[in-house]
Amino acid sequence: MLQERVKKLLEEAFEENNSLFLISLVIDDQNHILIVIDGDDGVSVNDCIAVSRKIENNLDREEEDFSLEVASAGVSEPLKFPRQFKKNIGRNLEVRANSNKFEGKLTAVNDEGIVLSWQAREPKPVGKGKITVDKEINIAFDEIEKAKVVITF
Repeated sequence: MLQERVKKLLEEAFEENNSLFLISLVIDDQNHILIVIDGDDGVSVNDCIAVSRKIENNLDREEEDFSLEVASAGVSEPLKFPRQFKKNIGRNLEVRANSNKFEGKLTAVNDEGIVLSWQAREPKPVGKGKITVDKEINIAFDEIEKAKVVITF
């Protein structure tokens, strides 16, 4: 019951700010509500406050006691939704797909999946030594086991 009310309130909050979207909603048996959100342009503290107020102001503590936490998806969190991939075009990703690991620049996102590009050193076709070649792979969303942004300093 509480979960359905919170989902409805979240939908209303996201209608008010349609750049935001839900990553996860967890309500434990102690009625601790944990909401993780992301946004097309990132998530500000004010965005978290607005979502928190939308939930808190429309639930009755007299009826059901609860605690509420609204957080943004951290940079180390895995990417789960196509919308998250779209906002990270141009960044380097580490992607595990079909038990293989790829690291490269996210160059495109479409309805089916993503495109990663990188450079690799490979043996010359003729003679000794290596050459640098451009590589690219298309990975379907349903093949992605885990994907995260690579942080470089």
